[in-house]
Amino acid sequence: MGRPFAQRRGSIRRLIAALPLLTFTACRFGAPPGANSEGKSISNLYHLLFYAAIPIGVIVYGLVLFSVAKWRRGKRDPDRMPPQFRYHIPVELTYVVIPLLLVAGLFVAIYNTDKHINAVSADPNLRVDVTAFQWQWRFFYPQYGINIVGTPQTNPTLVVPADSTVQIYLTAADVNHAFYVPAFLFKRDAIPGHPNIFDLSGIQPGTYRGECAEFCGLDHAFMSFTLRAMPPQQFQQWVQQHQRGSP
Repeated sequence: MGRPFAQRRGSIRRLIAALPLLTFTACRFGAPPGANSEGKSISNLYHLLFYAAIPIGVIVYGLVLFSVAKWRRGKRDPDRMPPQFRYHIPVELTYVVIPLLLVAGLFVAIYNTDKHINAVSADPNLRVDVTAFQWQWRFFYPQYGINIVGTPQTNPTLVVPADSTVQIYLTAADVNHAFYVPAFLFKRDAIPGHPNIFDLSGIQPGTYRGECAEFCGLDHAFMSFTLRAMPPQQFQQWVQQHQRGSP
């Protein structure tokens, strides 16, 4: 036997009460906020695209449901048809002009975001030469003569000053790899013979996981690294320790 009506009604009420909570959990649409300046710009663009898609989806599905409800086939008059028009100038202008304006606005937002994340500083606070190889990473600091190389047993740590501009000179020694830090929403390919130069700026203090995001062979899954952003004064202490030979 089915549940009593009062019990079913109580379950429906609880479900309705939970819907706002489910809505709030989806406010970020699955994208993290971005732990650096470039990541925040990418995250904002990601959300903008979703916010632009929501009213479009509401209008499209609303019109579909309205048409289904209003013009569904009835038992009394199964051959009833909605009014037929050869053309309707105001409606046609509306569904041409609005998408054009929307696409133009999104194009401007995408262009500005792309220009920001691809900008390269002429005077970065730090430069790191990153070399990807099967199946580890090498981080070389030309300003300080520090060289950090990962091993099959130990993933390397890329240490950088927080809230600074860090310029990465990325290349590969053998096959294609990719430099990817999920918390930054940022990936760049490492291609042999074709250096890829980019900036990571405004990194929030913390420890982040990085990995190769391009299948590069047998041990690709173990090709990870750690990026640690620390306050500039603490970073200088780290530099002095490594220059003295004590990691």
